[in-house]
Amino acid sequence: MQPFDYIKPKTLEEASRFLAEHPTEARLFQGGTDLLIRIEGKFIRPRYVVDVKGLDGMREIAYNENGLTIGAAATMNQVADAPEVQRRYPILAESAASVGSYQLRNRATLGGNLCNASPAADTAPALLVLEAEALIFGPRGRRTVPLTEFFLGPGKTVLEPGEILTAVHVPPPPPGSVGRYLKLGRTRIGDIAVVGVAVFGYPDPGRPSGTAWRIALGAVAPTPIRAPRAEAILAEATDEAAVEAAALAAMETARPIDDIRASAAYRRAMVRVLTRRGVNEVWGSLTPKA
Repeated sequence: MQPFDYIKPKTLEEASRFLAEHPTEARLFQGGTDLLIRIEGKFIRPRYVVDVKGLDGMREIAYNENGLTIGAAATMNQVADAPEVQRRYPILAESAASVGSYQLRNRATLGGNLCNASPAADTAPALLVLEAEALIFGPRGRRTVPLTEFFLGPGKTVLEPGEILTAVHVPPPPPGSVGRYLKLGRTRIGDIAVVGVAVFGYPDPGRPSGTAWRIALGAVAPTPIRAPRAEAILAEATDEAAVEAAALAAMETARPIDDIRASAAYRRAMVRVLTRRGVNEVWGSLTPKA
């Protein structure tokens, strides 16, 4: 591995200033599960690695009446095992638990999963349907960006030089909501998603179907995306024909590519299958049993 200088700032201000002064030479370090592999493989050659995981709040998970706040350096196992996440946001716990192996999840962080801006990031679809926001600190202070606007393309986010994702905020879930994250990989566990589908539904008497829906897709477009046409169909009706139409709409929303892991045609077909399965599972939990 090539040598680099390890920088451990004492404050966010110090970290931000250093990153702004070395925009092409410095990389943030939190979990390192992706960064160190990319350095070892000579895909990137940073002169400085800036460790921010020990800064105040970066690993905290807290819930109050305004919702859930997760520090960007919280590990995937922290997120998956947090009682408030399991109780109130089980779809997020499910998605975090699907990342890699248990050992990797002890290092991999939520912020790293998002800032890598991989279209296949497992937590992104779940956070999109939960309508999460990115909390960012930088040279011009703090700002909040809806996660729907955070991803710009593969490996690209809205973060500007010197800016740091400090936390993710998730609003309180609607009463009675149910979510599922369905992931398809080449192996049963530990693999990158070939397709990821997050389905989230909740009672809404103002909709013709009596329910509102949010659906997000991963690994099938340049960024994780919502499927608004599919959501609108289910807001109108949730019978078998409507579920099939929503699954088809989600498939048509996807814009996958052929790569070493799967063909675009296969990915589109699996979006349809997983959306149908996810909607049926969520609907089964939303519908009172006789």
